[in-house]
Amino acid sequence: MLIIDDSSYDRSRSKLVELLCRVYDHSTGRFLKGFRMLTVCWSDGVSCLPLDFSLLSSADAKKRLCDSQKTIDKRCCAHQRRKEAIVKATLHLETMIKRILSAGINAQYLLMDSWFTMPAIVTALAEHIDVIGMVKKSAKIYYRYNGHSMDLMAIYGKLKKRRGRARILANALVKLKVGRTAKLVFVRDKRKKDWLALLSTDTTLSDADIIRIYGKRWDIEVFFKMAKQHLKLAKEIQCRDYDALIAHTSIVFMRYMFLAYQCRIETDHRTFGDLFYFCCDEVR
Repeated sequence: MLIIDDSSYDRSRSKLVELLCRVYDHSTGRFLKGFRMLTVCWSDGVSCLPLDFSLLSSADAKKRLCDSQKTIDKRCCAHQRRKEAIVKATLHLETMIKRILSAGINAQYLLMDSWFTMPAIVTALAEHIDVIGMVKKSAKIYYRYNGHSMDLMAIYGKLKKRRGRARILANALVKLKVGRTAKLVFVRDKRKKDWLALLSTDTTLSDADIIRIYGKRWDIEVFFKMAKQHLKLAKEIQCRDYDALIAHTSIVFMRYMFLAYQCRIETDHRTFGDLFYFCCDEVR
């Protein structure tokens, strides 16, 4: 499966870094100087490998603290990277997914959090791969349910909930744009007396499978923590050039891939096909 998410690329102590801007850090709830690192990872539930990334500045010129002053040939990759940096993150998603799938990467589902799971984005990405994501509670986002346009809270209010302390409260089939059908699964929020909603474009999946597969999205959070705390992402360099930031990030990602591969070889406890079941039958 593929997992897409963004994380803050902190350069708070910098002043003249190329394309430096003010970005909002969702984990701390404050603005900082730096970039947004939009990343796509592949995971099978055991290993997580980064496949593609983009260091995003701001599309609003007023939020950019230092514009690019470097003269670059428009035919080279450096120009394309800078052009990508000043485009909204949501416009990169389909391009990145198409680039990964065209490279021969096998993946069945794309996992996203609520920042990206919008009806228009899901509809565009579902043309290439099935999407599973957390849905944001908003009165401005509508789905087609029973022939009416309704927000998420209104749909939940129309459903019959399971009694008791059931983990899965209800489900519903809704229509997105262009008539695409999606499945909403409402689950109990353990942190507080509330509920959460998951969306899947693969309507054949059971409610339990949608929840289980979405739980694999946490692998990318572990990757971000490892890259920042242990591999010193954005901390072990002092450069002002945007190309150097791209190169540094690429090297950190490659180092992580080497470690993930070595860990897979040395500590992979998965069984070899039916050998485990044959051994169990023999022991029994």
